[in-house]
Amino acid sequence: MRQTITEKIFSAHVGRTVYAGEIVRSPIDMVIGNDITTPISIKAFEDSGATKLANPEGFSIVLDHFIPAKDIASANQARISRDFAKKYQMKHFFDEKDMGIEHALLPEKGLVVPGDVIIGADSHTCTHGALGAFSTGMGSTDLAFAMITGGNWFKVPESIKVVLSGKPGKYTTGKDIILEIIRMIGVDGALYRTLEFTGSTIPYLSMDDRFSMCNMAIEAGAKSGIVAYDEITAEFLADKPLAREPKIHTSDANATYVQTLEIDVAALEPVIAYPFLPSNGHSLTQAVSDHIKIDQAFIGSCTNGRLSDLKIAAEILKGKRVHPDVRLIVTPGTQRIVREATKLGYIDIIIDAGGVVSNPTCGACLGGYMGILGDNEVAVATTNRNFVGRMGSRSSKVYLANSAVAAASAITGYIANPASITH
Repeated sequence: MRQTITEKIFSAHVGRTVYAGEIVRSPIDMVIGNDITTPISIKAFEDSGATKLANPEGFSIVLDHFIPAKDIASANQARISRDFAKKYQMKHFFDEKDMGIEHALLPEKGLVVPGDVIIGADSHTCTHGALGAFSTGMGSTDLAFAMITGGNWFKVPESIKVVLSGKPGKYTTGKDIILEIIRMIGVDGALYRTLEFTGSTIPYLSMDDRFSMCNMAIEAGAKSGIVAYDEITAEFLADKPLAREPKIHTSDANATYVQTLEIDVAALEPVIAYPFLPSNGHSLTQAVSDHIKIDQAFIGSCTNGRLSDLKIAAEILKGKRVHPDVRLIVTPGTQRIVREATKLGYIDIIIDAGGVVSNPTCGACLGGYMGILGDNEVAVATTNRNFVGRMGSRSSKVYLANSAVAAASAITGYIANPASITH
């Protein structure tokens, strides 16, 4: 039998040929914690009697949900991670001094590389599969086990082959592709499976697009998302001090897949996920015709807080003003993105238009801070979830969209087609 890329990654790690459905104990290259989940892992680590990390180079903590601290509880919670990092002299510890949203920051730092097995106590850890790695979310106690042993148990997932064809339109992005996939198969359509993205569209997709697609694989129930290493991956990694030597794997031509999905991306327009599920996808044309009034537009999160998101927002906002009834909040994914966006003039354009730019944080996405929705308020957001109460009040509504749509909507006050915004 031939193998998928995911089967090859696990085979390389366990030292024998393995296939989907097998349960294996695999070494882990990078374990990722954050300020919400790591304190639980630290308690489990200490309760076990462990006195050292099995793989200090392969453990990182990123304080990104409630940092800078929003209240006393979050300050005390962050201190647990800070004290642990200091005690064990952690090399890969990131707080306000070098902050970023974990799934944007670690690729930027070269800490996740092709061929890795990666886990994190955050469901959107699947983001890193965009680099040709196996990456998935686990629980905090699973994280503790990996901290102690350097590995963990996995059931090698079956794979769904997603064949993308055609060149995307100007305002169709990786976010729209994954929203379309979730619309097609539902929020549990890829349960414990890998979404493997392939096809003639892939060379047209930037790393930012690929990160967005893999990021939201979990919203279809997937264990992971993955895109094979290519020239675009190589270019992204070229200026980064990589933590490990990349190991390049590709699926065999006749590998076994449980399902194949085919999407003509050239014919795909931007997709808007209506409340209250990411699978409740509608075309942008439908959303515009539904005349959906918004109170807030949000551009950011681990899904769409990258430089390309700020670029497209700035292009649309330049010379315009945010609608008087709308709050535009922009959250860059990392400090490096803030610096680059500032040099390129994007931050000035956003602020001149009436938007506010926050520090890198997950806060707004999970209804924590930096963008809470009040009763009955409506937001268009580039985040990944639109469940009841996800960004604030249980009576609020969140429509998921790409960054171009969010920027255009901020100007008009209604969910809008960015092509209709002219300079």
